[in-house]
Amino acid sequence: MISRRDMMKLLAVSGAGILSNGFKLESFYMNEMLKRKIPSTGEPLPVVGLGTWQTFDVGSSETERNSLEEVLTLMKEKGGTVIDSSPMYGTSENVVGDLTAELKIAEHIFYATKVWITGKQQGIDQMNDSFRKMKRSKMDLMQIHNLVDWKTHLKTLRDWKDSGKIRYIGITHYTESAYDDLETIMKNEKPDFVQFNYSIDVRTAEKRLLPAAKDLGIAVLINRPYGGGNLFSKVRGKSLPEWTREFDINSWGQFFLKFILSHEAVTCVIPGTSNPKHIVDNMLAGYGRLPDKSARDKMVNYFN
Repeated sequence: MISRRDMMKLLAVSGAGILSNGFKLESFYMNEMLKRKIPSTGEPLPVVGLGTWQTFDVGSSETERNSLEEVLTLMKEKGGTVIDSSPMYGTSENVVGDLTAELKIAEHIFYATKVWITGKQQGIDQMNDSFRKMKRSKMDLMQIHNLVDWKTHLKTLRDWKDSGKIRYIGITHYTESAYDDLETIMKNEKPDFVQFNYSIDVRTAEKRLLPAAKDLGIAVLINRPYGGGNLFSKVRGKSLPEWTREFDINSWGQFFLKFILSHEAVTCVIPGTSNPKHIVDNMLAGYGRLPDKSARDKMVNYFN
């Protein structure tokens, strides 16, 4: 059920079939996860995905992998598709490849990984190893991890994209100290994707990176949305304010994720988890209404 006010808003934009924040109108009615388009192609991408740093770095025993199977099953059921990994993340690529194959959900997944090494041939070898581990003949997104030897790898990635081996090219980092370099590469090279950190307590990306991505037509993946988990310690024992219900926020996790997703330049946020309960909570942040500018300011003030 939706309120009369929301219905009037929908009717006002129904001719365009798009909500003011860029989401498809039918997603609102059908209770699907919201999607945003990858600017370089127009392909829609669900707004909440899954990171695998630490959480998927496990062995091969059933005990270690059972909860991860459930995580992936629930993610798929709730409409998530993006899984982000890296050779830096231990066994994560192997685990993602094995479990998505065993669960027979590979065709529903948007596979993203990275190259994280110096040297052209070393990069080629590492990326081919990632293809093998993740059981892919084509990778959806290959990113240059933390900008390591980015000029060398970018040439390879462009060749691979031209030949159809990868679909999209990206660059990544996770610290504010790299923002100037990220912005320069975005402007000069125009990759399909950029990935960086952004959270309600670390909002530096709002100043230049997010506006640049929007202006340049570059998709944005957000890492460290919970500030490495520190945000939860700051709200432990605190209740959500009553007004958050207006934006379908039912947990602090959704509060933090919806703040990020309410920025129009963000394409997808990729919180990591190995907990089935947490993956459902994360995915539900991609449903329902998002805060507007006034509410975003209110969220920051309340959190502070």
